[in-house]
Amino acid sequence: MALQCGIVGLPNVGKSTLFNCLSNAKAQAANFPFCTIEPNVGVITVPDHRLTKLAELVKPQRIVPNTIEIVDIAGLVKGASKGEGLGNQFLGNIRTNNAIIHVLRCFDDPNVIHVDGSVDPIRDKEIIDTELQLKDLESVEKKIQKVEKSAKTGDKDAKKALEILLQVKEALLAGRSARTVKIEEKDLEHIDDLQLLTLKPVMYVCNVDEAAILKGNAYVDKVKEAVKDEKAEVLIISAAIEADIAGLESYEERQIFLEDLGLSESGVNKLIVAAYSLLNLGTYFTAGVQEVRAWTITLGMSAPQAAGVIHTDFEKGFIRAEVIKYQDFISLGSENACKDAGKLGVEGKAYIVEDGDIMHFRFNV
Repeated sequence: MALQCGIVGLPNVGKSTLFNCLSNAKAQAANFPFCTIEPNVGVITVPDHRLTKLAELVKPQRIVPNTIEIVDIAGLVKGASKGEGLGNQFLGNIRTNNAIIHVLRCFDDPNVIHVDGSVDPIRDKEIIDTELQLKDLESVEKKIQKVEKSAKTGDKDAKKALEILLQVKEALLAGRSARTVKIEEKDLEHIDDLQLLTLKPVMYVCNVDEAAILKGNAYVDKVKEAVKDEKAEVLIISAAIEADIAGLESYEERQIFLEDLGLSESGVNKLIVAAYSLLNLGTYFTAGVQEVRAWTITLGMSAPQAAGVIHTDFEKGFIRAEVIKYQDFISLGSENACKDAGKLGVEGKAYIVEDGDIMHFRFNV
């Protein structure tokens, strides 16, 4: 799965600092690599202590973690929805992302000038929201024109599509994002083709100073209140602290620095894990002497679907899955020990894969 999260935000909110810190995530997430595809795209490994534990037991030739692409999206100005500045490019970049990481400035510092002259994360949020909503409104209105005729002839699908589209249009005209509209999962097919920008999962990252890193501040409280109906996650991070962490040479130094601040992990790690969670993703593992590997799945996938993540042939020719629960593997120490203890389950096509399962697939093509 090629998963992408786009970082958005106005100038001087800490967006680029945060992206640069993510580029040093390898040292904060143990020894897994970061690589740059383009100047503004990085592949970030998803920290997962379970992968490390499995590798300690299996001692494989290589370890392959899950990854997410983080995209530093630039070019937003007021009027982006109408193509101002790099608006079309900016909005096009967001459209290809699975989720949005929206960085908001939640700190006072006279040495860091705000583009609008004062610190107001709600105003900043609304500037970007408005541009995304206007672009979505344009897409929705075009589709309404297409389905109206069919709906009038009694086409059931068209009538349902029109109903959903009108609900979304109403929300957008009221200044609300599409994700605030209650739409049944089965009805999303009627608007999937639009790739609505404001329907994408969003995480608001409140960039604070050191004093607010543990409990937040009044700005953070305002953000939480403003997004309470959005099904969005709010994360508190200090980009300045993350930059300090990234500047330290060893993993051990970083851990001592975090402990001195009263933090159990870096904000970058929290962001990566939260982004993974935001997309409703889970992990299963394959573990052998050649390779211990994490595989990304959407939670709720069946065993054949999970097998298909490795290769489509695995899904087409699926026979069965041999499954060991992570805790059983760790407790007993090996696949053979789990077999001997009766902890290896044989599952069929109806099995729903659980986060942390260690799996081996039998297939025939």
